[in-house]
Amino acid sequence: MSHPHPELGTPPALAPGGMRMVALGGLGEIGRNMTVFEHAGRLLVVDCGVLFPDQDQPGVDLILPDFSALEGRLDLIDAVVLTHAHEDHIGAVPYLLRQRADIPLVGSRLTLALVQSKLTEHRIVPEAIEVVAGERRIFGPWALEFLSVNHSIPDALAVAIRTDAGLVLHTGDFKMDQLPLDGRLTDLGGFARLGTDGVDLLLADSTNAEVPGIVTSERDIAPVLSDVFDGAEQRIIVSCFASHVHRVQQVMDAAAEHGRKVALVGRSMVRNMGVARDLGYLRVPSVHGGLLVDLKEAEEMPPDQIVLISTGSQGEPMSALSRMAGRDHPIRIAEGDTVILASSLVPGNESAVSRIINELTRLGARVVHKGNALVHVSGHAPAGELLYVLNLVRPSNFVPVHGEWRHLKAHADLAALTGVPQSNIVIAEDGIVVDLVDGQISVVGKVPCGYVYVDGLSVGEITESSLKDRLILGDEGFISVVVVIDSTSGKLVAGPEVHARGAGIDDAGLAEVVPLVEEVLASAAREGMNEVHQLRQLVRRTTGKWVNENYRRRPMIIPVVVET
Repeated sequence: MSHPHPELGTPPALAPGGMRMVALGGLGEIGRNMTVFEHAGRLLVVDCGVLFPDQDQPGVDLILPDFSALEGRLDLIDAVVLTHAHEDHIGAVPYLLRQRADIPLVGSRLTLALVQSKLTEHRIVPEAIEVVAGERRIFGPWALEFLSVNHSIPDALAVAIRTDAGLVLHTGDFKMDQLPLDGRLTDLGGFARLGTDGVDLLLADSTNAEVPGIVTSERDIAPVLSDVFDGAEQRIIVSCFASHVHRVQQVMDAAAEHGRKVALVGRSMVRNMGVARDLGYLRVPSVHGGLLVDLKEAEEMPPDQIVLISTGSQGEPMSALSRMAGRDHPIRIAEGDTVILASSLVPGNESAVSRIINELTRLGARVVHKGNALVHVSGHAPAGELLYVLNLVRPSNFVPVHGEWRHLKAHADLAALTGVPQSNIVIAEDGIVVDLVDGQISVVGKVPCGYVYVDGLSVGEITESSLKDRLILGDEGFISVVVVIDSTSGKLVAGPEVHARGAGIDDAGLAEVVPLVEEVLASAAREGMNEVHQLRQLVRRTTGKWVNENYRRRPMIIPVVVET
């Protein structure tokens, strides 16, 4: 069992007849899933998603895969296969197509519809190729077969990739609910058939590899929702992912049963459910006067007659639910309201969600979540189901995908238990290059694979240094020191003017640093130092040292040196 080493360098040329795999996202993290395969001089991409920022990345909207490894090679991509329509698998597609707009997008009907609605906002018309489970397609040297898998969004697919180098099975995200709401089972027969053919490499979803047993059926949620609705006195607000068609369906069914109208809240929720309804994946129950109302109408209705379905189950700062909790939304949370968080926690979002629950509770709402009621089941297979798939497929080689390091390690351990040799199991991380040559996988190098930050219209311009500055500003504030010097002599002409914001130091305190700055500038002038950059550094070090010694704080010091 191998894993990345810091000494890995640029990979050598791919051996003739071999296949290369590198994840540009999705390994060692939950999000921005993107895997690039190389064979016979051509490329195939599976998924292209985004990662959502955490508290250490202030101001960032999205995090993209690092496309730099594809620089100069975009014309070699035969297709981008999209396994399903969750943001962590499709969210970065517009940014990839900005670099080459005619890359074929291959996916199921719902997946492509949701991608196309997203691309419309970016004014991109894609080349979309719709496939169904059981279908086979050839793109260059890639012979693809698509298999149905059950997940928390309809129309999810696994993909089998056949080349001269061998047979690869990528499960995408999946679970094995035996009573799915849409009747669409994971194609275990297809997995077994591929196993009989001989799967040279299996890449499988690792998200719940640490969770024992098998998944709870989605059908078990309906009676729990009904009980919550029975006990609700005022408004009911259900928060879930904007792509969770099954959960929205269950909430609509419960609302119809209890005589409540439904309003969708949040742009992505309205857009996605509109697409799902148009394609027949979401069936709005027929009730007198219609079940769906718009948000303005919902605001005027008696609270005990309305259900709101909103985004924000992960505590996203600008989501509808977060704004409700912060009293910054037309919907005002009131005593007796019921809020249902109908989703699993994405790792890293725990504190944000806890904050939302506390704020909603403080406002008088009853908050129902996975921790105190069965209002959500995961869309990912736990360990018992992962073992089942490993035994069905019997892969020669195994690479766990889609998960943080602990999930990947747990899944690798399961593979070893089923008989996959330790030497044939690779735990890789983003950027690690794995080759399949003569039926054996091995780590051969690494490629650049950093975070690419989206901040408003800016893509890739925000750096780790920028984020560090933002964190310092947010935690410690800043102090500006403005001085005017003679450009010839370097002597101080005016200032220093010292100002602080958010640093916890008042003006009287700041006055003490003025003579220190004057002294260090006078000394520099005597030594003939008049280069602006050097003077800035002197001012920064002098001010920073004084603040640290007197206040034990490290605000950002912004020296401004003006020449006359």
